[in-house]
Amino acid sequence: MWFVTTQPGRTARQLWAAADEALTEAAFRTGEFAEAEQLFGDARALAERDGDRETEALALSGLGMTHHHRNIVTLVSGRAPADADVAAEEELMRRALAIWQEIGDPAGAARGLFGVGLVFQVLRRDWAAAMPYFWPSFGLAEAVEESGDLYLRSEIHRHLGFYYFVEDVRPHEAVRQHGHSLALREKLGDPRRIPSALSALGEAEMAAGNPQRAVELLTRAVAVAREADLLPWRIADAEQSLGEAQAASSAATQPGPCPA
Repeated sequence: MWFVTTQPGRTARQLWAAADEALTEAAFRTGEFAEAEQLFGDARALAERDGDRETEALALSGLGMTHHHRNIVTLVSGRAPADADVAAEEELMRRALAIWQEIGDPAGAARGLFGVGLVFQVLRRDWAAAMPYFWPSFGLAEAVEESGDLYLRSEIHRHLGFYYFVEDVRPHEAVRQHGHSLALREKLGDPRRIPSALSALGEAEMAAGNPQRAVELLTRAVAVAREADLLPWRIADAEQSLGEAQAASSAATQPGPCPA
C-alpha cells in the first residue's frame, strides 16, 4: 500500500509532474531513480485517495517507466534484467492501460499501449508481441500530440522507426519515422532528449545509404549529448555510432581502382 510522504499542499498532478521531471533527469543525466519512484508513488496514493483516475494512471505509468529505465541500465551493463523486474514493469503498464481504457482517454490509452509494447520490444526482444500494442498506439498519435505530450508522440515514431530499421527492414521508412521523432523533440526543446533522436536518425540514414548525412547528424548528437552532460553510456553510444558513420563515409568517398 502507498502512503503519501511528501510535504502537504501539492496535488496529485503536481506530484506527478515533479516525478516526471525527476525521471527524465535520472534517465538521461544521473541514473538515480529513487526520487522519481517516491514522487510517483506519492502521486499514485493521493490520486487513489481523491478518486483521480487519470492521475492514478499517469503515476502507474510513471512507475512502470521508472522500472523500465532501471531495466535499461541493467541491459547496458551487459546483464539481462531479472524476470521479476520485467514482470513488475509489465504489471504497472497494464494497470495504467486498463484505467485509461476504462475512462476512455485516447491519449492515455496510447501511453498505456506504448508502455506495454516497450516491455516486449526492449526487454523481451519480441517484435511480434510488441507490434499489436505499438500499432494502435501509433494510430492514436495525433490524440497524443493534441494532449500536449510531444515527447510521447516522438517516442511512438522513434520505436516505429526501430521496427523498420531492424524487423520489417525498410531503411527509408525508418528515416521518415525517425525524422518525425527528431522534429517533435526539437519542437519540445529539451536538450536531454534530442541526442537519442539524432542518433537514431543518423543510424537510419546510414542504413539508407547516406553516410555523409549520418555523419552530420551523429556529430550533432555527440555535441549535444556532451553539452547536456548526459550519462557516460549515452555519450559513448553516440560516439561509437559517429565513428562507424565516419568510417563508412570515408570508404564511400575513396576512389576505386584504376581501370587496367
